[in-house]
Amino acid sequence: MIKRVTNLFFLLLALPLFAQLGGESTYQFLNLVSSPRQAALGGKIITNFDHDVTEGLYNPASINWEMGNQLAVNYSNYLGGISYGTAAYAYTWDRHVQTFHIGVSYINYGTFDGYDVNGNSTGTFNGNEAALSAAYNYNIPFTDFYVGAAVKLITSSLEQYNSFGGALDFGAMYINEDLDFHAAITVRNLGTQFTTYAGQNEPLPFEVNFGMSQTLENVPLRWHLTLENLQKWPIGVSNPARATTDLDGNQTQEKVSFFNKGLRHLILGAELFPEGGFNIRLGYNFRRAEELRILDQRNFSGLSVGVGIKLNKMRFSYTHARYTSASNTSFFGLQIDLDSRRR
Repeated sequence: MIKRVTNLFFLLLALPLFAQLGGESTYQFLNLVSSPRQAALGGKIITNFDHDVTEGLYNPASINWEMGNQLAVNYSNYLGGISYGTAAYAYTWDRHVQTFHIGVSYINYGTFDGYDVNGNSTGTFNGNEAALSAAYNYNIPFTDFYVGAAVKLITSSLEQYNSFGGALDFGAMYINEDLDFHAAITVRNLGTQFTTYAGQNEPLPFEVNFGMSQTLENVPLRWHLTLENLQKWPIGVSNPARATTDLDGNQTQEKVSFFNKGLRHLILGAELFPEGGFNIRLGYNFRRAEELRILDQRNFSGLSVGVGIKLNKMRFSYTHARYTSASNTSFFGLQIDLDSRRR
């Protein structure tokens, strides 16, 4: 059984390795962070295996019985007036059948002024996208390995253009309870457009991530390490705005070193008091820091910090993420325990 699952998983890894990054595929909102906790730890954290029901949106292998009857809603005022959010709920049937998970992700791009080719106003229009997911996790019998899968239906409306698509997410996680060590891998957005915007089929934002995390033995701190976008090398390209020109007018493009290209795949995070009623979270996203940094100016791009507070049957989360000197984001989250049997 284990061999069969392993072969299937690596076959899926070998599928669309041609997948693209931002700006080269449609439904880009699918890879936005799903919760304030994830955002605070740098983004794309896939190794949490606890009560956090929103984690199941990004890694279906993280779904577990502790999420049963947990409802979470999250909201972010994103860049440029964009708003997006997520919602998730899990239901544990029993310890044998285990837990089912459903979730919603949406993004609203706001209202735009429309003009024709002659510059005449055509009124205003909106843009928004959403995805509905259903997921399930399975513990391979007599092992410390968990595998999960999610099915997503995606809808997008951009001005007069509409699109509908579907995608699959797969995840696998290893948990060593003695060391409190987790390792996970996700394969996201294997899918297609069922209907296109204007007759041209576009690829989905396929993504492969690998992560590890562990709680220190004598310190109430859990560290997280994530390697994102492993399906593509390199993800670092020269920034035309950083080209230099000599006295003769010769232009030299920015050189991205091998080390810098590798570093852009790395995300680091730390959570202080991970099991307590009050958490402090800190993260650093190397790719975001490098791509949004301003030359000769320290602006702390890539840094994120957040807190989590548990009050009775509710958990509040807040995260502030640094992008540039001119633009930052805030992420708010609320999780409610609907199980009357728990206190």
